[in-house]
Amino acid sequence: MAPRKKQAPAQIPTTPVSMADLARELGVSMTTISRALSDHHSIGPAMKQKVLKLAKKYNYQPNRLASALRKGKSQLIGIIVPYIEGRFFPSVVHGIETAASKAGYNVIICQSNEDVAQERRNLEILLSAQVAGILVSLSRTTLDVRHFEKVRSRGLPLVFFDRIVEGDNVNAVVLNDQEGGYVSTRHLLSQGCRRIAHLAGPQHLNIYKNRRQGYLDALREAGIAEDESLIYYADMSQEQGSAAMRQFLLLPEPPDAVFAAGDYSALGAMQEARRQGLRVPQDVAISGFSNETFTLITEPAMSTIDQRCEEMGQAAVRLLLEVIDAAGAPFTPRQVALRPELLVRNSSVRQPEPELVTKSYTSSFVP
Repeated sequence: MAPRKKQAPAQIPTTPVSMADLARELGVSMTTISRALSDHHSIGPAMKQKVLKLAKKYNYQPNRLASALRKGKSQLIGIIVPYIEGRFFPSVVHGIETAASKAGYNVIICQSNEDVAQERRNLEILLSAQVAGILVSLSRTTLDVRHFEKVRSRGLPLVFFDRIVEGDNVNAVVLNDQEGGYVSTRHLLSQGCRRIAHLAGPQHLNIYKNRRQGYLDALREAGIAEDESLIYYADMSQEQGSAAMRQFLLLPEPPDAVFAAGDYSALGAMQEARRQGLRVPQDVAISGFSNETFTLITEPAMSTIDQRCEEMGQAAVRLLLEVIDAAGAPFTPRQVALRPELLVRNSSVRQPEPELVTKSYTSSFVP
């Protein structure tokens, strides 16, 4: 008797198997496959068993996005941020992902790269993906915000964070930037500084406008008049910080301190001061904003404001979920304001600091 030929093992596809592939192999409709996989009552036990066995054999993974598109809803949250670098936005996104995951949601992250045109494209992508809600931090070039009306017109939950559209009809999570500017400037005043310069960011963005206002509040409280020659408007880059310091040092009476609305511009100012032979903080005290990782390793270590990044992300998700859960019912928009934390380091300390008395910029919401 001739030896029996061994049967060749079944070939497992190397490319992902679709629902149509399963239906073709079993000779049934895609509807039958879909209902069997979802344990629908209209499919008998024998067919369900066949479908599940074949799905396991080919390691079939359902296309959840396609399913969401068919149903018109998903367990996805869309995020638009200006960029993913440094410490701030990655930490906020980590907070968002943590809170979203606990609530059973996944996230889609888009970068506008500080470009309003890209921000509009990001928004269209997320709308096409049928996300359950959108979290947005505006790009630096966003002056016209009408593209967000499309989100509202669809009734899709929308929450802004950090860089926001201002107004009473907006859900948003922010740091109390005005308080951050105030406590930073108040700290420099406590060190004996009286000519305090400010590196200010683009004033159409709420964060920079409010940090500048806090700076002015502290000066006014100390009886010091506003001096526009001591305010330099910049894009918050390291290079602009250096340029600002060069301009300040050309003044007949240069500043004895600098409060920067961002850590990168503060770093540029610090480097330029040292290049010109000044001692930090003895000749010029410097304080930044954001608590970037490098602030701990500058020489001297840089005083800054911690923005409670992860907490901001988690608070943004909580607020978004409240709007989602309202499901079209009346929901009064509100803003969550987190309290900033001043981190005093050697770049700004000239003498022991008395107890810092801060103004009360209290929030109606405790996260």
